[in-house]
Amino acid sequence: MAKVRLTKNELKKQKDNLKRFTRYLPTLELKKKQLLMEIRKIQNEIELLQEENRKVERDVSVWVGVFAEEIDLTLYIQVTEIRTSEGNIAGIEIPIFEEVIFEEALPDVFTTPLWIDRGIEVLKEQIRRQAQWQIAEKQQEIVRNELRTTIQRIKLFEEVKIPEARNAIRTIQIFMGDQMTAEVVRGKIAKTKIQRKKEMSAA
Repeated sequence: MAKVRLTKNELKKQKDNLKRFTRYLPTLELKKKQLLMEIRKIQNEIELLQEENRKVERDVSVWVGVFAEEIDLTLYIQVTEIRTSEGNIAGIEIPIFEEVIFEEALPDVFTTPLWIDRGIEVLKEQIRRQAQWQIAEKQQEIVRNELRTTIQRIKLFEEVKIPEARNAIRTIQIFMGDQMTAEVVRGKIAKTKIQRKKEMSAA
């Protein structure tokens, strides 16, 4: 803690600081709660998307296995762009999933199996879900970083700034109280001296 100037101006400054810190602390606490809620919400979304992907993979493996035909579906579909927009959570910018843009090649109806169209659609759905959860993971990383910063600020206010301001106020008030007491004592001594001089002069 820096050396405190023992003045009325410094006392006012420290009181203003204390007011500001104590007023700002509940805002930080509220932000912390919001960020924790958002992290849980995003985590639930990621888990749902991953579970849906696993479920679709299980279902697809059953009906593809029936036909026993090895076909590389990526020959017919390529991702050209994953589009996102910007959103806001508790005052921080995060990416929001919009859509996946595909480049598609039409399969030859004479040389490819009947299920290939459905297979391509399923693959597109899987890619969309994967893109969604990857962006959700980015959101979570951004929100976690902001949470870490917010917790550090709360600790700084609770453990450093507020106690420092309170100690400074107490130190200045004690000093000023001592100064006032000393002035009163000096005044009484001076008054006594004057009184004695008068008494001596009268004698």
